[in-house]
Amino acid sequence: MELQIYVKFLVGLFAIVNPVGLLPVFISLTDNLDSESRNQTNRTANIAVAVILIISLLAGSLVLDIFSISINSFRIAGGLLVVMIGMTMINGKLGENKQNKEELSESIRKTSVALVPLALPLMGGPGAITSMIVWSTNYPSFGNLVGFILCILIFCSCCWLLFRSAPYIIRALGTTGLNVVTRIMGLLLMALGVEIMVGGIRNIFPGLL
Repeated sequence: MELQIYVKFLVGLFAIVNPVGLLPVFISLTDNLDSESRNQTNRTANIAVAVILIISLLAGSLVLDIFSISINSFRIAGGLLVVMIGMTMINGKLGENKQNKEELSESIRKTSVALVPLALPLMGGPGAITSMIVWSTNYPSFGNLVGFILCILIFCSCCWLLFRSAPYIIRALGTTGLNVVTRIMGLLLMALGVEIMVGGIRNIFPGLL
Protein backbone atom coordinates (compact mmCIF):
# COMPACT_ATOMS: atom_id res chain seq x y z
CA MET A 1 0.00 0.00 0.00
CA GLU A 2 2.81 2.43 0.88
CA LEU A 3 4.55 1.66 -2.41
CA GLN A 4 1.35 2.40 -4.33
CA ILE A 5 1.08 5.77 -2.57
CA TYR A 6 4.63 6.73 -3.53
CA VAL A 7 4.19 5.56 -7.13
CA LYS A 8 0.99 7.60 -7.41
CA PHE A 9 2.76 10.62 -5.89
CA LEU A 10 5.65 10.31 -8.35
CA VAL A 11 3.42 9.78 -11.40
CA GLY A 12 1.28 12.76 -10.38
CA LEU A 13 4.38 14.92 -10.06
CA PHE A 14 5.55 13.97 -13.54
CA ALA A 15 2.07 14.68 -14.91
CA ILE A 16 1.65 18.08 -13.29
CA VAL A 17 5.16 19.38 -14.08
CA ASN A 18 5.35 17.66 -17.50
CA PRO A 19 9.17 17.86 -17.88
CA VAL A 20 9.02 16.23 -21.33
CA GLY A 21 6.69 18.95 -22.56
CA LEU A 22 9.00 21.61 -21.12
CA LEU A 23 11.97 20.38 -23.16
CA PRO A 24 11.41 22.89 -26.00
CA VAL A 25 11.06 25.69 -23.43
CA PHE A 26 14.33 24.65 -21.78
CA ILE A 27 16.09 24.60 -25.14
CA SER A 28 14.74 28.02 -26.13
CA LEU A 29 15.71 29.58 -22.79
CA THR A 30 19.27 28.21 -22.98
CA ASP A 31 19.94 28.36 -26.72
CA ASN A 32 22.41 31.22 -26.26
CA LEU A 33 24.47 29.28 -23.69
CA ASP A 34 27.36 26.93 -24.26
CA SER A 35 27.21 23.31 -23.17
CA GLU A 36 28.79 23.93 -19.75
CA SER A 37 26.52 26.89 -18.94
CA ARG A 38 23.45 24.95 -20.06
CA ASN A 39 24.36 22.06 -17.76
CA GLN A 40 24.89 24.48 -14.88
CA THR A 41 21.48 26.05 -15.54
CA ASN A 42 19.93 22.58 -15.60
CA ARG A 43 21.55 21.64 -12.28
CA THR A 44 20.62 24.91 -10.56
CA ALA A 45 17.00 24.75 -11.75
CA ASN A 46 16.43 21.22 -10.49
CA ILE A 47 18.03 21.93 -7.12
CA ALA A 48 15.73 24.96 -6.79
CA VAL A 49 12.68 22.86 -7.74
CA ALA A 50 13.59 20.26 -5.12
CA VAL A 51 13.85 22.98 -2.45
CA ILE A 52 10.52 24.56 -3.50
CA LEU A 53 8.64 21.26 -3.46
CA ILE A 54 10.13 20.05 -0.16
CA ILE A 55 9.33 23.35 1.59
CA SER A 56 5.78 23.20 0.20
CA LEU A 57 5.46 19.62 1.41
CA LEU A 58 6.68 20.34 4.94
CA ALA A 59 5.17 23.80 5.53
CA GLY A 60 1.95 23.48 3.51
CA SER A 61 -0.38 22.67 6.42
CA LEU A 62 1.13 25.47 8.48
CA VAL A 63 0.28 27.97 5.72
CA LEU A 64 -3.31 26.70 5.66
CA ASP A 65 -3.58 27.09 9.44
CA ILE A 66 -2.26 30.66 9.30
CA PHE A 67 -4.94 31.68 6.78
CA SER A 68 -7.64 29.52 8.43
CA ILE A 69 -8.25 27.55 5.23
CA SER A 70 -9.70 24.06 5.59
CA ILE A 71 -7.97 21.26 3.74
CA ASN A 72 -11.20 20.28 2.00
CA SER A 73 -11.68 23.78 0.58
CA PHE A 74 -8.06 23.75 -0.51
CA ARG A 75 -8.53 20.36 -2.17
CA ILE A 76 -11.44 21.65 -4.22
CA ALA A 77 -9.62 24.83 -5.27
CA GLY A 78 -6.35 22.97 -5.88
CA GLY A 79 -8.08 20.21 -7.82
CA LEU A 80 -9.79 22.80 -10.03
CA LEU A 81 -6.43 24.44 -10.69
CA VAL A 82 -4.88 21.08 -11.60
CA VAL A 83 -7.78 20.33 -13.97
CA MET A 84 -7.35 23.70 -15.68
CA ILE A 85 -3.61 23.10 -16.14
CA GLY A 86 -4.33 19.64 -17.56
CA MET A 87 -6.92 21.06 -19.97
CA THR A 88 -4.40 23.65 -21.17
CA MET A 89 -1.87 20.88 -21.80
CA ILE A 90 -4.43 18.86 -23.78
CA ASN A 91 -5.07 21.95 -25.93
CA GLY A 92 -1.34 22.06 -26.64
CA LYS A 93 -0.68 25.46 -25.05
CA LEU A 94 2.69 24.57 -23.60
CA GLY A 95 3.78 26.71 -20.67
CA GLU A 96 1.31 29.53 -21.41
CA ASN A 97 -0.67 28.74 -18.26
CA LYS A 98 2.39 29.08 -16.06
CA GLN A 99 4.10 32.12 -17.53
CA ASN A 100 2.54 35.32 -18.83
CA LYS A 101 3.93 37.48 -21.64
CA GLU A 102 5.60 39.95 -19.28
CA GLU A 103 7.43 37.16 -17.42
CA LEU A 104 8.54 35.61 -20.72
CA SER A 105 9.83 38.94 -22.03
CA GLU A 106 11.71 39.56 -18.79
CA SER A 107 13.19 36.05 -18.78
CA ILE A 108 14.59 36.51 -22.28
CA ARG A 109 16.54 39.56 -21.12
CA LYS A 110 18.04 37.75 -18.17
CA THR A 111 21.37 36.00 -18.40
CA SER A 112 20.43 33.22 -15.99
CA VAL A 113 17.03 31.57 -16.32
CA ALA A 114 17.58 28.71 -13.89
CA LEU A 115 15.52 30.15 -11.03
CA VAL A 116 13.06 32.32 -12.97
CA PRO A 117 11.24 31.24 -15.03
CA LEU A 118 12.51 27.65 -15.29
CA ALA A 119 12.33 26.57 -11.63
CA LEU A 120 9.52 28.99 -10.77
CA PRO A 121 6.90 29.15 -12.18
CA LEU A 122 7.42 26.65 -15.02
CA MET A 123 8.42 23.59 -12.95
CA GLY A 124 7.64 24.43 -9.33
CA GLY A 125 4.46 26.30 -10.19
CA PRO A 126 1.08 26.62 -8.43
CA GLY A 127 -0.08 23.18 -9.55
CA ALA A 128 2.96 21.40 -8.14
CA ILE A 129 2.85 23.40 -4.90
CA THR A 130 -0.86 22.65 -4.52
CA SER A 131 -0.19 18.96 -5.03
CA MET A 132 2.51 18.98 -2.32
CA ILE A 133 0.17 20.58 0.22
CA VAL A 134 -2.63 18.12 -0.53
CA TRP A 135 -0.35 15.09 -0.22
CA SER A 136 1.22 16.33 3.02
CA THR A 137 -2.19 16.85 4.63
CA ASN A 138 -3.51 13.49 3.43
CA TYR A 139 -0.44 11.57 4.66
CA PRO A 140 1.14 13.66 7.45
CA SER A 141 3.14 10.90 9.16
CA PHE A 142 6.92 11.24 9.39
CA GLY A 143 7.52 8.07 7.38
CA ASN A 144 5.29 9.21 4.52
CA LEU A 145 6.90 12.65 4.40
CA VAL A 146 10.35 11.04 4.19
CA GLY A 147 9.08 8.82 1.37
CA PHE A 148 7.66 11.84 -0.47
CA ILE A 149 10.94 13.72 -0.10
CA LEU A 150 12.79 10.76 -1.61
CA CYS A 151 10.28 10.77 -4.49
CA ILE A 152 10.92 14.49 -5.03
CA LEU A 153 14.68 13.86 -5.18
CA ILE A 154 14.13 11.00 -7.65
CA PHE A 155 11.88 13.23 -9.74
CA CYS A 156 14.40 16.09 -9.84
CA SER A 157 17.20 13.65 -10.75
CA CYS A 158 15.09 12.35 -13.64
CA CYS A 159 14.39 15.92 -14.77
CA TRP A 160 18.10 16.68 -14.65
CA LEU A 161 18.88 13.67 -16.86
CA LEU A 162 16.01 14.56 -19.18
CA PHE A 163 17.09 18.17 -19.66
CA ARG A 164 20.71 17.10 -20.10
CA SER A 165 19.56 14.93 -23.00
CA ALA A 166 17.14 17.57 -24.32
CA PRO A 167 18.72 18.13 -27.77
CA TYR A 168 18.73 14.40 -28.55
CA ILE A 169 15.19 13.76 -27.23
CA ILE A 170 13.67 16.63 -29.22
CA ARG A 171 15.42 15.42 -32.36
CA ALA A 172 14.14 11.88 -31.80
CA LEU A 173 10.52 12.69 -30.88
CA GLY A 174 9.95 15.65 -33.14
CA THR A 175 7.18 18.20 -32.70
CA THR A 176 4.42 15.61 -33.11
CA GLY A 177 5.89 13.27 -30.49
CA LEU A 178 6.25 16.05 -27.94
CA ASN A 179 2.66 17.15 -28.54
CA VAL A 180 1.40 13.60 -28.00
CA VAL A 181 3.33 13.28 -24.72
CA THR A 182 2.04 16.66 -23.53
CA ARG A 183 -1.58 15.70 -24.22
CA ILE A 184 -1.26 12.33 -22.49
CA MET A 185 0.24 14.06 -19.43
CA GLY A 186 -2.61 16.59 -19.55
CA LEU A 187 -5.22 13.82 -19.50
CA LEU A 188 -3.57 12.14 -16.50
CA LEU A 189 -3.38 15.50 -14.79
CA MET A 190 -7.10 16.21 -15.31
CA ALA A 191 -7.99 12.80 -13.83
CA LEU A 192 -5.82 13.50 -10.76
CA GLY A 193 -7.38 16.95 -10.37
CA VAL A 194 -10.92 15.51 -10.49
CA GLU A 195 -9.97 12.94 -7.86
CA ILE A 196 -8.62 15.68 -5.57
CA MET A 197 -11.83 17.72 -6.00
CA VAL A 198 -14.08 14.72 -5.36
CA GLY A 199 -12.24 14.00 -2.10
CA GLY A 200 -12.83 17.54 -0.86
CA ILE A 201 -16.49 17.62 -1.96
CA ARG A 202 -17.15 14.23 -0.35
CA ASN A 203 -15.85 15.44 3.02
CA ILE A 204 -17.77 18.73 2.93
CA PHE A 205 -21.01 17.16 1.67
CA PRO A 206 -20.96 13.56 2.95
CA GLY A 207 -24.38 12.70 1.55
CA LEU A 208 -23.71 14.13 -1.92
CA LEU A 209 -21.23 11.54 -3.22
